[in-house]
Amino acid sequence: MMTIKEYVAQRKGEIKELLLPLKVKPKLAIVQVNEDTGSNAYVRGKLKDAGELGVDAELIKLPIDTAQEALLQVIDSLNNDDSIDGFIVQMPLPKHIDEELIKLSVAPEKDVDGFHPLSKLNPCTPQGIINYLHSEGIVLQGKNALVMGRSNIVGKPMAKLLLKENCNVTIVHSKTTPEDMHRYVANADIIVIAIGKMHYLDETYEYKKDAVIVDVGISRDETGLHGDAVPNLPVRLQTPVPGGVGLLTRLALYENLLKIYNSRSH
Repeated sequence: MMTIKEYVAQRKGEIKELLLPLKVKPKLAIVQVNEDTGSNAYVRGKLKDAGELGVDAELIKLPIDTAQEALLQVIDSLNNDDSIDGFIVQMPLPKHIDEELIKLSVAPEKDVDGFHPLSKLNPCTPQGIINYLHSEGIVLQGKNALVMGRSNIVGKPMAKLLLKENCNVTIVHSKTTPEDMHRYVANADIIVIAIGKMHYLDETYEYKKDAVIVDVGISRDETGLHGDAVPNLPVRLQTPVPGGVGLLTRLALYENLLKIYNSRSH
């Protein structure tokens, strides 16, 4: 079995080889309107990836008090800039800006995040997870998949992709009773947890010994970064935090950018 770090390094090597002979490199723009520590780390990671892959990436950092109208103008100029293959608007956005409106204002053909309803691409986190599970030879068809959390960025699109893989999909959330939660976890072959509650999944739950736990959650305390699941649960495979799903998300972003680049004539 390959660790996520090994898998990501291998895929990056393959992408780098594809990009080496190109005269015009794929170009990504990242628009950031926050001072969120998680976002800052994530953006730094994305720019580092771009350097390693030979992608042209540009960060457009706007002040936190940028008006919604001004942000929409930046998005409009990126939509119409032929030198930019794709771009993302880093979430979260300040309270005075409507996130849904911003997602819808990104042209679907440039939407590297895959958030626009008309985008041909899947959101990066769920797509990155599916790609990794495939690479590990984990059979998804006919399996019981449990998605913990129903956000628009992870939970819902994750459930959709697992359905596409012919899993039997259940979504649980904050209103699911503890009894039901235990029953669903005990019956699950694949568990994707994205609820942002540190060490929520622990030894009080029963697991199938062949189960796979994909831990999307990330919480920080004085001892460091932690996932939604306690490490080393008695299952076949559990993704680590840190060094897990975040790397898969960043990789999927560049795989999406490559798809956009290949669909355009250069």
